[in-house]
Amino acid sequence: MAGNLLRNESSPYLLQHAENPVEWYPWGPEALERASRENKPIFLSVGYSACHWCHVMAHESFEDENIANTMNENFVNIKVDREERPDIDTIYQSACQAATGQGGWPLSVFLTPDQKPFYIGTYFPVLDSYGRPGFGSILHQLSMVWKERPADIRQSADKFLERMEFISPPPNHPTLDQAILDEAAFNLLQMADPIYGGFGDAPKFPNISVISFLLRYGMISNVSKFHKVCFDALGKMARGGIFDQAGGGFHRYSTDRMWLVPHFEKMLYDNALIPVAYAEAYQITGDEFYLDIMKKTLDFVLNEMTSPMGGFYSALDADSEGEEGKFYVWSKSEIREALDDDAELFCLYYDVTEGGNWEGRNILRNNITLSMAAKACNLSEEEAKHIICNGEQTLYKRRNLRVRPGLDDKILTSWNAMMISALAKGYRVSNDIKYLDAAEGAIDFVMNNMMDSQGLFRTFKEKATIRGFLEDYSYMVCALLDTFEETPDIRYLKAAETLGRHIIERFWDGESNFFMTPTNHESLIIRPKNNHDLPVPSGGSMTATAFIRLYHLTGKKEFLDIFEKYLGMRLQEAADNPFAYSHLLCAAFVYMRKPVEITVLNTKDISIRRRLSAEFLPNCIMVFVQSREQAQSLVEYQFFAGKTFSDTTQVFICRDMTCSPPLDTLPDNLAELL
Repeated sequence: MAGNLLRNESSPYLLQHAENPVEWYPWGPEALERASRENKPIFLSVGYSACHWCHVMAHESFEDENIANTMNENFVNIKVDREERPDIDTIYQSACQAATGQGGWPLSVFLTPDQKPFYIGTYFPVLDSYGRPGFGSILHQLSMVWKERPADIRQSADKFLERMEFISPPPNHPTLDQAILDEAAFNLLQMADPIYGGFGDAPKFPNISVISFLLRYGMISNVSKFHKVCFDALGKMARGGIFDQAGGGFHRYSTDRMWLVPHFEKMLYDNALIPVAYAEAYQITGDEFYLDIMKKTLDFVLNEMTSPMGGFYSALDADSEGEEGKFYVWSKSEIREALDDDAELFCLYYDVTEGGNWEGRNILRNNITLSMAAKACNLSEEEAKHIICNGEQTLYKRRNLRVRPGLDDKILTSWNAMMISALAKGYRVSNDIKYLDAAEGAIDFVMNNMMDSQGLFRTFKEKATIRGFLEDYSYMVCALLDTFEETPDIRYLKAAETLGRHIIERFWDGESNFFMTPTNHESLIIRPKNNHDLPVPSGGSMTATAFIRLYHLTGKKEFLDIFEKYLGMRLQEAADNPFAYSHLLCAAFVYMRKPVEITVLNTKDISIRRRLSAEFLPNCIMVFVQSREQAQSLVEYQFFAGKTFSDTTQVFICRDMTCSPPLDTLPDNLAELL
């Protein structure tokens, strides 16, 4: 068969399988109706374009004619891009974790014609090995059982679905007090790696929401070890192989405890979440090291993951020329040839050896201080830094002549919103206007191409498709508010409020939780809810963050009421399992500390803006109003009521519905005041 129905799709992941001999269908009525009509089980394969083991299983099994013939004869085969359809992925990942104790991608699920799972796993090797059945054997066995004992499979699937649907509500915690934050923070501290930084053992993920919460908790506890855990993690990551030392940006995770060998894919969401933590570390410490990593990460996205229309692409593959990491690693001879006399210092600084530190090649990582490297080469630190920076740029240019990893060029609303927030934060701490320009450009792209009168779409590639999920709405509200704080265009606040009302109308269950899917979404076997902040903040946690801010900016109490209901039902569970609720804990921090409202009217005195921007103020909502016209457009909102624009810069600081007199200079004890 020359191609299959995936050739009509826009998802890069689905298109990767368009020439498979497997008769793949995209998820939709045609495939589901055929399964029901022919009474055939469904094989559902879920993955994403930058997934290494997805490529392996595709090459071993889905490109094999014999395997494909068995699949085509006995199953209706459906491919899903988990980034396009997080609802489907969430349902069947939950089933996989319940059945096997783990999940991941590729996700391989066998379903009855009515979508109920009866056999599930992740990557299956093509042949039997180590006492485990291979994919070919599984296909034969399951097809035979379906033909001979279909009633048994249906009964088993029904019982499985009952277990999935029975989810006991979390305990209510009506008293929202700091004791919950204390419990969560000390639980997280026990998981920290005191030697190599970060949390847990290999594989080691950035866990940025955890770091964000501990940065906040360290501020209110005045216990230095909480900040130390964060700075250790951020420092080790930035010096390790998980950070692309030549090109900037972070890879997905480290396969080892020491942050040396990454899984080489680069995801947009990691490179949106991570630089915010470095920006906050810079605000706390004033150390330019953190600012430099933030800028290199944001610049990587602007250079390599930005579309000509202003939106941001989703991912760069781990593989090139069929090998994981080939694009990013070096031999010592290549570096000598590229850098000539500067190679000695560069190789010393970045741990480059003849034998290599990974499979005979070298992943650039920094295990020595600049001063030590400079001293060893009889150079000043300034000379050494100049040589290293030039070397990074030279290798980056050389590397760009290589065969590049594949690019997943679909544009996702939620991930773009994360990136917009990161760029707004980048502008705040660096004062570099290019970051704010990029944030506003991406907002224009989303509002012009991925939004209509009915709300948001999920994905864009040539055109927008799939209606938005909770995470698309909640992340976009936060992105609009983050940008609004820097440049208060009333369009951003009005759009944020409108999307917030869409969340209440289409996703709120009326009691204590949010559905992932809107009310008019297609019917699946269950309507999923997902509150866990792994690997990115959940739609619910981001909604909580958005609603506490919308309440203070607009004065609409409905946002606060829903925030309190959602938080109250989840907070004890968050304290018990803080890894899974770390972003929700950040929202709880803002609520318990009570937001400080700062309005700067007339930003003519740039020193005031820069001083406020340099402070770590995670419980502040701070809006910089540049012009009288902006101020006049905003007077309808509670946040700006009674604040008069003048010819000089004035700062209004409000808390608990009480505001300070307007300040034209900032006091020395600003941190205490805030």
